[in-house]
Amino acid sequence: MSIRHHVHAKEVDEQESFHARESGGTIVSRALDLMREITAQRYPASEWNIYGAQASDGENWGGDSELCRDLLLSQILPSVQYYAYVEVSEQGPQSLWTQYAQVADCRDNFAMQQIRSVADIYPVFRKLLVKRSI
Repeated sequence: MSIRHHVHAKEVDEQESFHARESGGTIVSRALDLMREITAQRYPASEWNIYGAQASDGENWGGDSELCRDLLLSQILPSVQYYAYVEVSEQGPQSLWTQYAQVADCRDNFAMQQIRSVADIYPVFRKLLVKRSI
């Protein structure tokens, strides 16, 4: 499953996920809500090992980054094996990074990394999602 978002969130196929571009404002919590809805309906945690990965420029509408932090902590992380966040930003940490850093401080199944180039997304996700020893 792949979800794209700006003001609205929608499930998309692989082609649209990797090649479509969105513009306009960003409300990240809508994508997290959609992820939660889809996984609850189609992929119950009792039957599936769920992993989440998010790439973003980190920009988000005021107040929504705090909501994203709360959604991760209360709704998403309790039902996933692991969640990785990659922020692509040349300006340094953005609002999502600041809120997600609080998540990383208290949850072992959450990791985050900041990069400067879109070309680095795949290698960083490979590093973040490497099999951990039990």
